[in-house]
Amino acid sequence: MTLFYRIILLTGVLSLSGCAWLSSTPADPTADWSASQLHQAGRSAMRSGNYETAVDYFEKLQARYPFGRYAQQAQLDMAYSHYRAGEADQAIAAADRFIRTYPRHPVVDYAYYLKGLANYSRDTGILGRVFPSDPSRTDSQAAQQAFNDFAELVQIFPDSRYAEDAHQRMVFLRNTLADYEINVAQFYLQRKAYVAAVNRSRYVLENYSTTPAVEHALGIMAEAYHHLGLSDLAQDSYRVLALNHPESGYLKRLDAVFRGQSAPPVEENRTMLGRIYNLL
Repeated sequence: MTLFYRIILLTGVLSLSGCAWLSSTPADPTADWSASQLHQAGRSAMRSGNYETAVDYFEKLQARYPFGRYAQQAQLDMAYSHYRAGEADQAIAAADRFIRTYPRHPVVDYAYYLKGLANYSRDTGILGRVFPSDPSRTDSQAAQQAFNDFAELVQIFPDSRYAEDAHQRMVFLRNTLADYEINVAQFYLQRKAYVAAVNRSRYVLENYSTTPAVEHALGIMAEAYHHLGLSDLAQDSYRVLALNHPESGYLKRLDAVFRGQSAPPVEENRTMLGRIYNLL
């Protein structure tokens, strides 16, 4: 067989292979859909809880029709779908894109709100920070970022329909962050790292002075000072605790600690343990 016929034969085989591959590739049923159709399909998937499918529709809408009201709405819907799918990073990225692209949009406040929600529900959620198994390995960064997101919303859009809910979540998050510090302080106290326990307790007094965690900070601080041999500071903390929380369980415990007796445990009474703010 001559070289000419070999080339023709090889070209034919490659052509047939290419046709076979093309014929095996399924056609995209949405190829001819309008922006309205893609938007409606995405919204329908959202209502059904099929958030990954919804994201797929919204991505196609933005790629094919990057301008117009449907593209704008698709960015917000995509952020919400990622949030409901538990994909915090993607939700925040989508919300940030909307804020950068449409900073004066009538509902841009919702994008700020979604950022807060995404961080609010990140990882194991708020419960994992209220009830840590090992405070030394618990990260409060997501709770702090969620607080900052909601604070930004309330500051920029004080009249937003989401401002009141954001404020309530901020109260919860602030108490949660204070509880986190108390958990760590208690962790150090139990391991006789008294200086670290004092520092964590002082941080609560300085930064979360309006939270229920203050009672615990004073009790832990008084006990830690006692073990450090700083009796005056221990008594000062005790007096402040007794003045502001006369029914505190720490008082009975500290009386025993100061006398060198076996100290009863303090019954858990942090208000946040019974007030878990539901996620949307």
